[in-house]
Amino acid sequence: MTGDWRMDRIGAALRGENPTVLRRLESGFAVIGDVQFLPGYSVLLVDELNAQRLSDLPRAKRLSFLSDMDRLGEAVERACRQLDPDFRRVNLEILGNTDPFLHAHVWPRFEWEPAELVGKPVWLYPRERWSHERFRLGPQHDVLRDAIGSELDRLRSMN
Repeated sequence: MTGDWRMDRIGAALRGENPTVLRRLESGFAVIGDVQFLPGYSVLLVDELNAQRLSDLPRAKRLSFLSDMDRLGEAVERACRQLDPDFRRVNLEILGNTDPFLHAHVWPRFEWEPAELVGKPVWLYPRERWSHERFRLGPQHDVLRDAIGSELDRLRSMN
């Protein structure tokens, strides 16, 4: 994946040019993370270009965003449980400390994680995990992408 879509992830998603998009949801876009050192890492991007924090949205849109975060979290949980027997749980986070747009992180957590990190925030993982080529999103993650997308579809049909 190359190109400048990373400089405008939401705009690129709105234009259909963001290759990480899994599904369009009510409040934004479910995308798979650029790095996959924890396979299944996904992000919910709001579809409002100027929203930097949850409080920038009207209450109805806030609730929609939180509902979509829940749906993406459950989809990642279901997909990861199917694909890895060592799946433990998902962590949901709305941080906003680096990227200036509203988004929520969905981090799957696994029993095989290093003992010193398994119970700690993902952000404590060594920097090389975030940039090493072997963890970069690629075709080897197509099964994972399909599984999360299918679970999102299944959850949508249950509503």
